[in-house]
Amino acid sequence: MSRLTPVARRLRREQTSTEDAVWRLLRGRRLAGLKFRRQVPIAGFVADFACLEIGLTIEIDGVQHANDVDADRRRRDSIESAGYLEIRFTNAEVMERPDWVEREILRAIDIAKTRQMRDSFPRLD
Repeated sequence: MSRLTPVARRLRREQTSTEDAVWRLLRGRRLAGLKFRRQVPIAGFVADFACLEIGLTIEIDGVQHANDVDADRRRRDSIESAGYLEIRFTNAEVMERPDWVEREILRAIDIAKTRQMRDSFPRLD
C-alpha cells in the first residue's frame, strides 16, 4: 500500500461539491466509455481523477492553487513524467461552464488516446 493510499481514501470521503459534479460526469464509464477513478496516487501525488487506460489525469483547482503556481508546475511535471497527460480546471469553470468542461475533457481524451497510440509504435532511429 502506498503511503498516499490513506490520504486518497480520506479525500474520496471528503469530496468537494465541485469534485462531485465532475465525478457525476465521469463515473460508471459515462464519458467515452472510459473508466475513471477518484483520488488516485500517481508519482508521489494524489490526482483528483485518473483514467489509467489512456493515461489522463484531471485536476480541479480551488482558490488555494492561484497562490502556488510553482507547486502545481512541479506536480504536473512529476505526473507527466510518469506518462500521464494532466488537464486542470478551476472550481469556477466546473460550476459555471460544465458543458465546456465536458468538451475539454473529451478533447483531452482524444489527445491522450492519440499519444498512447503513437507511443506504442516502434522507434525508427
